[in-house]
Amino acid sequence: SIYQSIFQNPLVSPDLLGVSSGACAGAAIAIVLGFGSLLITIFSFVIGILSVLICIGLSLLTKRKSNLILIFAGVIVGRFMDSIVGIMKYFADAESQLGDIVNWQLGTLSKVSLDNVSIMVPIIVSCIILALLLRWRVNLLSVGEKEAASLGVNVTFDRTLLIVIATLLTATSVCFCGTIAWVGLIIPHIARWIIGSDNRYSLPLCTLLGSSFLVITDLIARASTDYELPLGVITGLCGAPIFAFILIKKSKG
Repeated sequence: SIYQSIFQNPLVSPDLLGVSSGACAGAAIAIVLGFGSLLITIFSFVIGILSVLICIGLSLLTKRKSNLILIFAGVIVGRFMDSIVGIMKYFADAESQLGDIVNWQLGTLSKVSLDNVSIMVPIIVSCIILALLLRWRVNLLSVGEKEAASLGVNVTFDRTLLIVIATLLTATSVCFCGTIAWVGLIIPHIARWIIGSDNRYSLPLCTLLGSSFLVITDLIARASTDYELPLGVITGLCGAPIFAFILIKKSKG
């Protein structure tokens, strides 16, 4: 919801600036190097954050403070990180490593332990609280850069702060759970469809709907077959029809 409002694009998802691709690349590198779960998580988090920093650095080098430049930088970095994942798959051991990389790309909660939760909760809760406290700034940025600046908003500072918060949320989730597609794309649309586009109300609803949707899809993944399906498969099967339905309803409206 933060990314979609800041970049004024309903098709923007949390991996826009390459954080998910970078996290996957970090995990894939650590898996191929034979590291344990702790180092895999650290590599994933660090390279996910590094990807976003590279995006911001590229946009600064252009000397144009524009959302469009950030989007282009995100596409460049994301595709580069995807290529690294492809290289790691090529060199990965087919019996012991390749499956782990694929599972990481598709996302799963099966490997999340209480120790992981004790690390995740302080970061995620802190970022959610900050995002909720600053949700009125998201409203101001959603009207456009020039309009927000005319209202006295420090567009660069506020946009960077909110991107950092959203990036930390995404990177923390991905480094422990892998990439779980569609959640960050469809949930904001559902929230706005239910309660409207005002981020003061839609952002808290996104938090509740996103967590509920993830729990439900995880239950489906665990109960549907003898083997636990990756969450990305379930969220994709559920998310695509839901997004198509929302698209049709909006076009009719």
